Amino acid sequence: MTDDRHRDPRDVLDELERAEAAPFVIHPATPWWHFPLMGLWAAAMVGAFTWWRENALLFVAAMIALVAIEAGYLTWLSRSHGALPMPGRATPPTELVPVWRGYFLGVAVVVAAVGLLWWLLGVAAAALTTFVLVTGGLAEYDRRYERAAARTRARLGIAGRS
Repeated sequence: MTDDRHRDPRDVLDELERAEAAPFVIHPATPWWHFPLMGLWAAAMVGAFTWWRENALLFVAAMIALVAIEAGYLTWLSRSHGALPMPGRATPPTELVPVWRGYFLGVAVVVAAVGLLWWLLGVAAAALTTFVLVTGGLAEYDRRYERAAARTRARLGIAGRS
Protein backbone atom coordinates (compact mmCIF):
# COMPACT_ATOMS: atom_id res chain seq x y z
CA MET A 1 0.00 0.00 0.00
CA THR A 2 1.35 3.44 -0.89
CA ASP A 3 1.70 6.29 1.53
CA ASP A 4 -0.73 8.94 0.23
CA ARG A 5 1.05 11.67 2.20
CA HIS A 6 3.84 11.64 -0.38
CA ARG A 7 1.72 11.62 -3.52
CA ASP A 8 1.41 14.63 -5.77
CA PRO A 9 -2.00 16.23 -5.05
CA ARG A 10 -2.61 16.62 -8.80
CA ASP A 11 -2.27 12.85 -9.23
CA VAL A 12 -4.77 12.29 -6.44
CA LEU A 13 -7.22 14.75 -8.02
CA ASP A 14 -6.81 13.09 -11.44
CA GLU A 15 -7.49 9.70 -9.87
CA LEU A 16 -10.56 11.07 -8.13
CA GLU A 17 -11.88 12.55 -11.39
CA ARG A 18 -11.39 9.22 -13.17
CA ALA A 19 -13.25 7.41 -10.37
CA GLU A 20 -16.12 9.93 -10.50
CA ALA A 21 -16.39 9.62 -14.29
CA ALA A 22 -16.16 5.81 -14.42
CA PRO A 23 -19.87 5.01 -13.84
CA PHE A 24 -20.77 7.44 -16.63
CA VAL A 25 -18.29 6.21 -19.23
CA ILE A 26 -17.45 2.57 -18.53
CA HIS A 27 -20.37 0.35 -19.44
CA PRO A 28 -21.29 -2.31 -21.95
CA ALA A 29 -22.70 -1.27 -25.30
CA THR A 30 -26.47 -0.87 -25.36
CA PRO A 31 -27.99 -3.89 -27.11
CA TRP A 32 -29.60 -3.15 -30.49
CA TRP A 33 -32.99 -4.38 -29.29
CA HIS A 34 -33.15 -1.85 -26.43
CA PHE A 35 -34.28 1.00 -28.70
CA PRO A 36 -37.24 -0.69 -30.40
CA LEU A 37 -38.21 -2.30 -27.09
CA MET A 38 -38.38 1.12 -25.41
CA GLY A 39 -40.25 2.50 -28.43
CA LEU A 40 -42.74 -0.35 -28.21
CA TRP A 41 -43.19 0.15 -24.47
CA ALA A 42 -43.81 3.91 -24.87
CA ALA A 43 -46.22 3.27 -27.77
CA ALA A 44 -48.09 0.75 -25.61
CA MET A 45 -48.40 3.37 -22.86
CA VAL A 46 -49.99 5.77 -25.34
CA GLY A 47 -52.05 3.04 -27.00
CA ALA A 48 -53.53 1.94 -23.68
CA PHE A 49 -55.42 5.22 -23.62
CA THR A 50 -57.84 3.75 -26.17
CA TRP A 51 -59.43 2.11 -23.10
CA TRP A 52 -59.44 5.28 -20.99
CA ARG A 53 -63.17 5.97 -21.35
CA GLU A 54 -64.48 2.63 -22.64
CA ASN A 55 -62.96 0.24 -20.10
CA ALA A 56 -61.31 1.85 -17.07
CA LEU A 57 -60.42 -1.53 -15.55
CA LEU A 58 -58.57 -2.64 -18.68
CA PHE A 59 -56.82 0.73 -18.86
CA VAL A 60 -55.64 0.55 -15.23
CA ALA A 61 -54.54 -3.08 -15.65
CA ALA A 62 -52.56 -2.17 -18.77
CA MET A 63 -50.88 0.74 -17.00
CA ILE A 64 -49.96 -1.38 -13.99
CA ALA A 65 -48.58 -4.12 -16.23
CA LEU A 66 -46.56 -1.66 -18.32
CA VAL A 67 -45.10 0.05 -15.24
CA ALA A 68 -44.19 -3.34 -13.75
CA ILE A 69 -42.53 -4.41 -17.01
CA GLU A 70 -40.52 -1.18 -17.13
CA ALA A 71 -39.48 -1.46 -13.47
CA GLY A 72 -38.30 -5.03 -14.05
CA TYR A 73 -36.44 -4.06 -17.20
CA LEU A 74 -34.72 -1.09 -15.57
CA THR A 75 -33.70 -3.26 -12.62
CA TRP A 76 -32.17 -5.80 -14.99
CA LEU A 77 -30.50 -3.05 -17.03
CA SER A 78 -28.93 -1.42 -13.97
CA ARG A 79 -27.57 -4.78 -12.83
CA SER A 80 -26.14 -5.59 -16.27
CA HIS A 81 -24.51 -2.15 -16.54
CA GLY A 82 -23.28 -2.11 -12.95
CA ALA A 83 -24.44 1.48 -12.45
CA LEU A 84 -26.87 3.67 -14.29
CA PRO A 85 -25.98 7.31 -13.66
CA MET A 86 -29.07 9.39 -13.15
CA PRO A 87 -29.38 13.16 -13.50
CA GLY A 88 -29.27 14.81 -10.09
CA ARG A 89 -27.49 11.92 -8.38
CA ALA A 90 -23.92 12.75 -9.30
CA THR A 91 -21.92 15.21 -11.33
CA PRO A 92 -21.42 13.94 -14.87
CA PRO A 93 -18.24 14.63 -16.81
CA THR A 94 -18.45 17.93 -18.68
CA GLU A 95 -18.60 16.18 -22.06
CA LEU A 96 -21.90 14.53 -21.10
CA VAL A 97 -23.77 17.62 -19.88
CA PRO A 98 -24.83 18.83 -23.35
CA VAL A 99 -25.87 15.29 -24.28
CA TRP A 100 -28.17 15.11 -21.24
CA ARG A 101 -29.58 18.56 -21.99
CA GLY A 102 -30.27 17.46 -25.55
CA TYR A 103 -32.01 14.35 -24.26
CA PHE A 104 -34.38 16.32 -22.03
CA LEU A 105 -35.06 18.82 -24.81
CA GLY A 106 -35.76 15.90 -27.14
CA VAL A 107 -38.20 14.39 -24.63
CA ALA A 108 -40.11 17.67 -24.53
CA VAL A 109 -40.25 17.79 -28.35
CA VAL A 110 -41.45 14.18 -28.55
CA VAL A 111 -44.16 14.77 -25.92
CA ALA A 112 -45.35 17.88 -27.77
CA ALA A 113 -45.37 16.12 -31.15
CA VAL A 114 -47.19 13.08 -29.81
CA GLY A 115 -49.71 15.27 -27.99
CA LEU A 116 -50.39 17.28 -31.11
CA LEU A 117 -50.86 14.19 -33.27
CA TRP A 118 -53.08 12.62 -30.59
CA TRP A 119 -55.25 15.72 -30.63
CA LEU A 120 -55.36 15.94 -34.44
CA LEU A 121 -55.39 12.27 -35.50
CA GLY A 122 -56.18 10.13 -32.46
CA VAL A 123 -54.52 7.63 -30.19
CA ALA A 124 -53.43 5.17 -32.91
CA ALA A 125 -51.47 7.84 -34.81
CA ALA A 126 -49.96 9.08 -31.56
CA ALA A 127 -48.90 5.55 -30.56
CA LEU A 128 -47.27 4.90 -33.94
CA THR A 129 -45.49 8.26 -33.78
CA THR A 130 -44.37 7.48 -30.24
CA PHE A 131 -42.79 4.22 -31.40
CA VAL A 132 -40.90 5.90 -34.23
CA LEU A 133 -39.75 8.94 -32.25
CA VAL A 134 -38.76 7.05 -29.08
CA THR A 135 -36.92 4.31 -30.99
CA GLY A 136 -35.04 6.76 -33.20
CA GLY A 137 -34.52 9.32 -30.46
CA LEU A 138 -33.02 6.84 -28.01
CA ALA A 139 -30.74 5.39 -30.68
CA GLU A 140 -29.47 8.88 -31.54
CA TYR A 141 -29.07 9.74 -27.85
CA ASP A 142 -27.03 6.56 -27.36
CA ARG A 143 -24.74 7.45 -30.29
CA ARG A 144 -24.17 10.96 -28.95
CA TYR A 145 -23.65 9.70 -25.40
CA GLU A 146 -21.06 7.16 -26.52
CA ARG A 147 -19.14 9.78 -28.53
CA ALA A 148 -19.09 12.06 -25.48
CA ALA A 149 -18.10 9.16 -23.21
CA ALA A 150 -15.25 8.29 -25.58
CA ARG A 151 -14.01 11.89 -25.41
CA THR A 152 -14.17 11.72 -21.61
CA ARG A 153 -12.26 8.43 -21.53
CA ALA A 154 -9.61 9.88 -23.83
CA ARG A 155 -9.26 13.05 -21.74
CA LEU A 156 -8.95 11.14 -18.47
CA GLY A 157 -6.91 8.22 -19.77
CA ILE A 158 -9.59 5.65 -18.96
CA ALA A 159 -9.64 2.34 -20.81
CA GLY A 160 -12.52 1.70 -23.26
CA ARG A 161 -15.92 0.13 -22.71
CA SER A 162 -16.29 -2.75 -20.30
